[in-house]
Amino acid sequence: MAKNAAWKPDPTARADEGLATGKQPILITCPTAKSRELPICLLFHSTIHFPFTRFIYPLQSLEFASPCTSGQKTIPEFGAVSMSDLATTLPARPPAAAILDKKMKKSHAMISGGVVLAALVIGLGFIAVHLSQDLTGVTATSVWPFVLLGVALLIALGFEFVNGFHDTANAVATVIYTHSLDPNIAVVWSGLCNLVGVLTSSGAVAFTVITLLPVELILQVSAGAGFAMVFALLIAAILWNLSTWWFGLPASSSHTMVGSIIGVGLANQLMNPGGGTSGVDWAQAGKVFQVLLISPLVGFTAAGLLMLYAKYGVKSAIVRILMGLLGGAAGGYFAFFVFKTWLWTGAFAVFIGLSVVLASRWLSNYPAIFEAPKGTEPPPLPIRALLILTCSGVSFSHGSNDGQKGMGLIMLILIGTVPTAYALNHAVSASDVQTFISASENAGKVLDQHVDKSGILGADARSEVTDYIRTRKIQPDTILALRELVEDLNHEVALYKEFKAVPPGQQTNVRNDMYVASEAIRLMQKSKTPAFTTDENKALSTYKTQVDKATKFIPAWVKVAVALALGLGTMVGWKRIVVTVGEKIGKEHLTYAQGASAELVAMCTIFAADNFGLPVSTTHVLSSGVAGTMAANRSGLQFATIRNIAAAWVFTLPAAALLSGGLFWLFRQFAAS
Repeated sequence: MAKNAAWKPDPTARADEGLATGKQPILITCPTAKSRELPICLLFHSTIHFPFTRFIYPLQSLEFASPCTSGQKTIPEFGAVSMSDLATTLPARPPAAAILDKKMKKSHAMISGGVVLAALVIGLGFIAVHLSQDLTGVTATSVWPFVLLGVALLIALGFEFVNGFHDTANAVATVIYTHSLDPNIAVVWSGLCNLVGVLTSSGAVAFTVITLLPVELILQVSAGAGFAMVFALLIAAILWNLSTWWFGLPASSSHTMVGSIIGVGLANQLMNPGGGTSGVDWAQAGKVFQVLLISPLVGFTAAGLLMLYAKYGVKSAIVRILMGLLGGAAGGYFAFFVFKTWLWTGAFAVFIGLSVVLASRWLSNYPAIFEAPKGTEPPPLPIRALLILTCSGVSFSHGSNDGQKGMGLIMLILIGTVPTAYALNHAVSASDVQTFISASENAGKVLDQHVDKSGILGADARSEVTDYIRTRKIQPDTILALRELVEDLNHEVALYKEFKAVPPGQQTNVRNDMYVASEAIRLMQKSKTPAFTTDENKALSTYKTQVDKATKFIPAWVKVAVALALGLGTMVGWKRIVVTVGEKIGKEHLTYAQGASAELVAMCTIFAADNFGLPVSTTHVLSSGVAGTMAANRSGLQFATIRNIAAAWVFTLPAAALLSGGLFWLFRQFAAS
């Protein structure tokens, strides 16, 4: 055994280092010259494992060793070492959280904490002042409406808080894992960009989500069924989002909300099979489904193609020019929705086109962008600026789109609990009221041209129009009832001169009449039945715009509250989702180009959806974009993670629907009793 005594295991060796990182594997020192190199984790020196160590394992591994010299690491001959010799304790591989913690600095945590505290104090002060102003003229016979308002707002903002766990955390993953920003600074910066996005949002997405709900529940939002609907939607969405967050899965809050709405709609219809109630607006839901279905495919494909272009296409001057023209055309198309003038649209299109060409030329001379970060050093300044810019764009777009999903439900809560303050927009000016009166007269004339002469007006014009919204079928008295509704609203508004002068007891009725009239006109124009002329469509659209100003509004304090909830949610729960996006989608570390490509595609996709008033999933677009860049770069994908994300995507809608439907039934039982 003298020969055997010379061999010692290396106590500093790590069994998984070579296999996990792709580096030269850690091997064992021995004095033998006739052996093959093999990872220590594959050594099983016993009689049973002899055939494997001699014939099978060498085929899976490494290279033949050169004759052994002093200190060379090789496998000893069979029988030279016992299992007790190999029983050495090796250090474990650090978990993902430890890798992430190394990127964080305590000084930055203190700075970011101070910024968050200041924003929280200012935001809460702003909310308190404006909410107290809105409730100044409200008289209540009991404290119950205010208690209900507080509970409902807490749950609604809780949904946005959990939304921050998922979607906002996706936006900061790339800048953290490319060392462009410290995690604490990145999270706070993303929260500020979300705040700006929420404050500048139009509210179109918020009210697109509302149109998916059964119309009679919207009109009865102050009754038990209305509150059951709102609570079921929000609690179901919170429960599912928390479940997927706990497992670190980037599930979609948009997907969850749509599933919850479908569950409530189906439950409402099943609970009243012969009562004339509506279920799900499948036409509108199908429109939302298409966006949610296509967005992951767009993220994967577009980010992958952008990665390939950045790596290979930028080397050709012709391809750079073509991409500049394409980028300019796309930029001009979306700029028209913002500027509404050809001069500014053209200038923006030229700017985007030139930017694409110049950026492409820079990329062709800067191969460092395709490298993974080295150590903890930040990337070069141009790359860092690009990554921070794209992170800011995704965060802003997320705030302007995802931040709106809870706003519509918050407005329903406010209308149901304190209709005197929020049923109608008291901020509408006197000139807008005069415009409304003029538009009402023109709309009434248009509808009068299409009244069915055989129609007989019933006792309640709103009920007749509501039946049309629910069934999508025009009856002989539908147009007649809609005309009466428009004319009655015109007379009431003209009588009171401004919306805030409408008596408190009538504000809910006026709002419901306006909502029903607006929805009926939207559906008629969409179905082209009756066939309005171009001028008639223009007159009806003008009237609808004026009605929506009075009913589809979001106070500034609601936007601030949503932004604070999103930001705080990100601060609390960002790590789980960030680790998944940064470490568990691809097999290799995220490169600068991959991070920028995924963020850029996500920013543009969300911005486009926001302009069309459609809810889109930040989570799906960004996580699929990262996967697309990994596939394009041949970095490899961790299919276990991809499988789990896909499973969450598939099961989110039915799970949320079952949860919300069950909760709606349960809450209705309490409301009925």
